[in-house]
Amino acid sequence: MEDRKQMGNGEMENNQMDNRKMGNNRIDNSQLEALIETFAKDRTNENFVKVMEQLERSVLYVPAMMPQNLDKEAMENMREGKGMKLPKDAKVLPFLLKKESGEQALPVFSSLKQVPKDKKSPAILALPFFNCVAMAMANQEKVQMVVLNPYTHNIILPPRLLEVAQKRSQQAQPQKVKLTEKQFHQVANGFVAYSVLPSFLFDKKKEGLEQLQREEGTFLLSRYASVYPKEIRMPYQEEDFSLMTLNVTEDMQITRIDMPETNLNKGMCCRIYIVWKREAEELLYFTIEQAENGNVIGRIGADKKHDSIEPAPDNGAEIETIMKLAEEM
Repeated sequence: MEDRKQMGNGEMENNQMDNRKMGNNRIDNSQLEALIETFAKDRTNENFVKVMEQLERSVLYVPAMMPQNLDKEAMENMREGKGMKLPKDAKVLPFLLKKESGEQALPVFSSLKQVPKDKKSPAILALPFFNCVAMAMANQEKVQMVVLNPYTHNIILPPRLLEVAQKRSQQAQPQKVKLTEKQFHQVANGFVAYSVLPSFLFDKKKEGLEQLQREEGTFLLSRYASVYPKEIRMPYQEEDFSLMTLNVTEDMQITRIDMPETNLNKGMCCRIYIVWKREAEELLYFTIEQAENGNVIGRIGADKKHDSIEPAPDNGAEIETIMKLAEEM
């Protein structure tokens, strides 16, 4: 994700904003951040549920434009970094992050330290998680997802998950977060494609890639099995995965993985390209992601961070495009 934009119709209604604040108030998200770190190291469904449960009790930071109708004293307080409660009639314009695919995300942060210095905005909102969800859901034509700590952990909360959170916010008694089986298949695809597999390959490099090429579907099925809980049946078999390795040049080898077509939907990874540069002993990891307006090429680096690069060509031209991208890196 890259561009920062204002949400044109993102002004929040007063009844959503009774406890909104600006400035550097003391917000203790230490428990949330500990759970996020655990999830980043071990992206299982159990750890993800723990993050979601803690999010519901958390206040998050949201970059925004400074309201134009603040009085002089309030503006001065904000410049000095003092916490303050916003007037009820203050109109807030949060920033959005835009992907190459055209999809936009509402960025939220567990702490001010998570906001890079070069990405600072004129103002920072302190909002309860459910208010962030309400804001995204009220602007679905502009916001396709919420992203927690996009510049570090990059935890994506897709629309289906936001719908669940919104329903829960309207319940009187808190309950455990439960994903439907369909929602979990989407989450599992993301765990494997964006975390489990790249983490393994960047840690093991050539040795890990050779194991993947040798075991093929058996290897990939075991990675999926590691994220499925006992109560949800994993719908895949070894033959649902297709793997092909090509030596495209003397120095470059490309391994293509076709993910299972069952349960494949928008926002999910349908193919993976792993490039191995022999001379440099360098591994590159690319994804083909199904987006609203066609597929998009993504890349995950050795730092495990994900970026969308450009629109993907037709299936038959993907390898050539991946080759060119790899040669430029």
